[in-house]
Amino acid sequence: MRIDEALKQAAERLRAVSDSPRLDAEVLLTRALDVRSSYLIAHPEDTLDAAAIERYQQAVARRADGVPLPYITGEKEFWSLPLMVGPETLVPRPETELLVQLALEALPDDSDRRVLDLGTGSGAIALAIASERPLCSVTATDLSGPALAVARQNARQLELVNVTFAQGDWTGAVPGLRFDLVLSNPPYVRRDDPALEALRHEPSLALVAGDDGLDAIRILAMDVRALLAHDGILMIEHGADQEEAVAGLLRHHGWSGIECFRDLAGRPRVTKATTASRA
Repeated sequence: MRIDEALKQAAERLRAVSDSPRLDAEVLLTRALDVRSSYLIAHPEDTLDAAAIERYQQAVARRADGVPLPYITGEKEFWSLPLMVGPETLVPRPETELLVQLALEALPDDSDRRVLDLGTGSGAIALAIASERPLCSVTATDLSGPALAVARQNARQLELVNVTFAQGDWTGAVPGLRFDLVLSNPPYVRRDDPALEALRHEPSLALVAGDDGLDAIRILAMDVRALLAHDGILMIEHGADQEEAVAGLLRHHGWSGIECFRDLAGRPRVTKATTASRA
């Protein structure tokens, strides 16, 4: 089979599961052949040997079954950082970069503040902050030991020394500590959300949060205040249809300065609140 034929067949097969089937096909073939993408363009007539065809077809079959491409390649770029990912963690989403952007706006370039990322997964948020604010002390937590192992490995590979890790259930992972900024991209999908079928290869622990998708955010709204210094800030990523519910939970637990920010698609995505007293 020629390279161009293999790509055409794979792209057709992946059309039902991918918004970029041709790109997915190319990425998988470069890995099967251990070549750069430019090689595929320059040598479309080259013939694949039997071993390469088998490797490629196995990878395409996994992708056609809905396995996220980063789980097959083992990596995903986030905030221009190459991150190792696997089925222990969610695949970092582009919309989560809004949370990082807002956090950096709250942290001056020379800041040495204490930052906490609750539910870090692959470490994407914590490591992005640590890379941009090297004087800050960043703590990343997760209930999942395997997820934390991935995050630690990412920190080692990126040579980020201002990040520490702690295992535990939300604020229970850092008892007695205080922070200036707490960030979280918690689970926020409803238990019966039909979108979960497309996400079946990702860890449900990091996705599902009860019947209304708000169980984790309820815990954060109730417990995070005890971790924050005066004028401390909480930022939470949430579903596009949860803006009012999240604001209501935060108001109920005494938070001030509640403000929601929209992602690049114009959807309510991140809510910010502070411990500062109301004026």
